[in-house]
Amino acid sequence: MNNECSFWPSQWADPSCKRLSKPRQHGLSMIIDKGLGVQGMKDLLQIAASYIDVYKLGFGTTVLYPLPQLRQKISMAYEADILIMPGGTFFEIATSFSSPRTYLETLREIGFTAVEISDGSLPVALTDRLRTIALARSMGFTVYSEYGKKADGFQAEKNELIETLHHDLDAGSHHVIVEARESGNVGICNASGELDTTFIQEVISEIGSYSSNLIWEAPQKKQQLALLSTIGFDVNLGNIAPTDVLSLEALRRGLRGDTLLSALEDRREILCE
Repeated sequence: MNNECSFWPSQWADPSCKRLSKPRQHGLSMIIDKGLGVQGMKDLLQIAASYIDVYKLGFGTTVLYPLPQLRQKISMAYEADILIMPGGTFFEIATSFSSPRTYLETLREIGFTAVEISDGSLPVALTDRLRTIALARSMGFTVYSEYGKKADGFQAEKNELIETLHHDLDAGSHHVIVEARESGNVGICNASGELDTTFIQEVISEIGSYSSNLIWEAPQKKQQLALLSTIGFDVNLGNIAPTDVLSLEALRRGLRGDTLLSALEDRREILCE
């Protein structure tokens, strides 16, 4: 169980009685940083490092930081036991000009501990995708691959998602991220940000235990709540804004009215087992 808040009675800190401490295998929270400065990141980690598993520098923002500040951000994540990586769009851009090996060697040199491999904006051949996943894994990276496109109107397709999941995991990916963009309006969402919960239930039903290998992008509270309600409090969620880390953690534990009753019901089931 989680013990970061040991000052408080455990029932107060986690009404669900289920939240796990890091390192977690499920219930991951992946945040997206669109441009926090070093001090902003430091403030965030001082408060919320225990609730962040993966730290993504969004899109191609990695190259816009002064190099000393970029190295400092990477170092802070490492010290906080948080995996850190550039966004998948940066992978697509860099490997359209250079080889995947050159890209990965550059990331390793600067200190990144994880990598996102995607084809959301630029096409990447399946053989190249799988080869790059395997290469990144062999070089010591934690690999996150992504299913989906960033184009307006893109909707996830069940068989395609499941096929991608199995191919990528076999190649060496740790998790497959389901695209919703930082705005939350594609993939498993419509243009208004509403989730297709029927689609999600069908996917989870078919893949069984592999559901722990999916990370669902859910930047909006209503999306986070829908996924927590549909899959469970230990669902892996991505594209979480830095300002929403604590509010998401509160949802996971039942420290908000939206999930409190469900958390207490889950707790009763645990105590009765």
